[in-house]
Amino acid sequence: MVVDDHPLLREGIAAVLSIGGSFELVAEAGDGREALAQYVRHQPDVVLMDLQMPVMSGLEAIVAIREIAPRARIIVLTTYKGDVQVLRALKSGAMGYLLKSMLRTELADAITRVHAGQRHIPPEIAIELAAHIDADALSARETEVLGLVADGNSNKRVAQALGIAEETVKAHMSTVLGKLGARDRTHAVTIAIRRGILEP
Repeated sequence: MVVDDHPLLREGIAAVLSIGGSFELVAEAGDGREALAQYVRHQPDVVLMDLQMPVMSGLEAIVAIREIAPRARIIVLTTYKGDVQVLRALKSGAMGYLLKSMLRTELADAITRVHAGQRHIPPEIAIELAAHIDADALSARETEVLGLVADGNSNKRVAQALGIAEETVKAHMSTVLGKLGARDRTHAVTIAIRRGILEP
């Protein structure tokens, strides 16, 4: 089953899968909620799941599918290679992670490996994961503060939005800069987007 909110991408994947005749596309879905319904209806051997979708995100759909089918085999398809997105997907139950730019060259191998019960994480994704494996994760509050900063808010506005003191916002930002190894607020936002902590 292919789950993506872009019909053209679903058509492209169907075309790639039809080459060689090893795979059969049994269902498609355009959002996470539809994916859950289609999974229940068709029980596919492998699910290719986009992360960024309307109605219900890919991560939410992975969790929902795994609740009803703990052995479901799911491969995330995404344009994001940030380590935080990868970890979230794997912790949610995905067994594979594939960048959309790799579909033509790695899709068949990824499906075959995941169907056999193995994980599939391309080397460049694994390198990104390894580079940050010992990095301190941002807390929920630090991520919230950084998100508001990314929206162009001053410390004062962030403090007002969260109902905390401006000094507390400064302390959070200082911690964020340290954890991310960032020079300043803009650099912190850039790093957070690249790593998948914040969505672009």
